[in-house]
Order: sequence, then structure tokens, then C-alpha cells
Amino acid sequence: MTKNKTITVKGTEISFFQKSEEDYISLTGIARYRDPERSDYILQNWLRNRSTIEFIGLWEQLNNPGFNSIEFDGFKNLAGSNSFSLTPKRWIETTNAIGIISKAGKYGGTFAHRDIAFEFASWISAEFKLYLVTEFQRLKKEEQNRLSLEWNLQRTLAKVNYRIHTDAIKEKIIPDQITKEQTAYIYANEADLLNVALFGKTAKQWQTENPNKDGSIRDYATLEQLVVLSNLESINAVLIHQGLPQNKRIVHLNNTAIIQLKSLIGNKQLKKLK
Repeated sequence: MTKNKTITVKGTEISFFQKSEEDYISLTGIARYRDPERSDYILQNWLRNRSTIEFIGLWEQLNNPGFNSIEFDGFKNLAGSNSFSLTPKRWIETTNAIGIISKAGKYGGTFAHRDIAFEFASWISAEFKLYLVTEFQRLKKEEQNRLSLEWNLQRTLAKVNYRIHTDAIKEKIIPDQITKEQTAYIYANEADLLNVALFGKTAKQWQTENPNKDGSIRDYATLEQLVVLSNLESINAVLIHQGLPQNKRIVHLNNTAIIQLKSLIGNKQLKKLK
């Protein structure tokens, strides 16, 4: 579960966060648009409706294997009656729901998966829902563009480092008086050394497995893999200058790739780029 982010919709600040790569939006914040002083009451009033229970129950059935359908049927039968009341906490604890989440603390409140949050926003106001969806999509697009920019920058860095790599190959590995075809083969062979160390396969193997994809294996690398690739190119250049044979270099490079990827996957700063 990541730190809350916020957007402002028609003067109302609404927070959201990501859990398992899914967005959860504050129902408490949405309810404050209707009445800042009685957001809990508004949310409970929404949960009393039969249509609400049917919607969030269906969402759970489609997305939550551990959902308690028996308890859900009980709520559905009572929903809409004058005596029926339901809080988010009771719904979560009784049905084992995952679509609605209660967070404690200063930045807590009731959150829901964006599908459910947008449904609640519709109940509050069709106009408000439209503004909410528009602002949320704008923010997600900005995040995606930023991630794309960071990916391209890292891809460029990997290409720059590759020049260091190829210069080392040219100086230490390529003998004099060979053809351009032979030179190209040596460069490709060393490039595949890095591919195997990092991706576990050569460029040709990847192309065979992905005949319908344009580009190369490196064009489909993750940001973490591109960071490691950039490092491996520099390391391999040093190993080449040291005179290490290819069979020893690939073992060293593969071990380095494993260690660095494990470190980067848990790196909080790198996660912020996503």
C-alpha cells in the first residue's frame, strides 16, 4: 500500500492510493463534497440502498475469490428497509470485501476501488462524477507520461554507455584486418552476452518467441532492467580491459544483474518514478 496522493475536484480535496497496482479513491473525500460535516452519514446512507449493495456485491464476486456470498445475500435481502443500516467497517468484516478499505490515522478514511468510487460519485452528483473522472484520468496520464520520459532517458543512457562498451570491444577484442561483417558479428556477440546475462536469452531467441513485436528485446525492458543494463555495459567494458575471457565475464555479469535487480525492485526512489 503506497502513500496517499490527492486531487482537487470542484474545490474538494480527494485522496487516493494504489494497492496491488489498483487505484483506491477516498469515499470520505467524495462525501465531503455533499456535506463536509456529515460525510460518514452520507456514506452510510448510500450503503443502505439495495442498488448499492447489489453493485458492490457484484464487484466483489467478479474480483474477490474470498468474498462471503452468504453474508452478502443477507445484506441484499435487508437493503432498502427502514431498519437496515450498514457501515463500511461492518461490510468489510462481515463479507471479507476488498473493494472498500478503511484506513486509520491522520490520512485515513474510507476508500474504495475506483470502479466503486465512481459509482458513489454518480450517486452524489452526475456532474461531480464527470469532473472526478476527468481530473483522475488527467493525473494518471501525467504519471504515465512521466514514467515514459524516465524510461526513454534510461534507454538513452544505456545507449550512451553502450559506446563505452563497444570501444572496449574494438580496442581489446577485435583484431586488425578483418571484414566489416566479422566486426559486426563480434559486436552482436558481445551485445548478446549482456542480453543473456540480464534477460536470459539472445536477441534472436527473443525475436523467435515474439514474431509479432516490433523492435528488440531491449525496447521492451522494464525501467529496472534498463538501469541494470546500463551498469552491465560499463562493467563489461572494464572486464574486457582486464582481459577476462567471455565465459568468465558472463558469469560475473549474470551475478551482478541478479543482485542489482533484487536491490532495485525494492528501491523506494525508483518506485516513485512509477
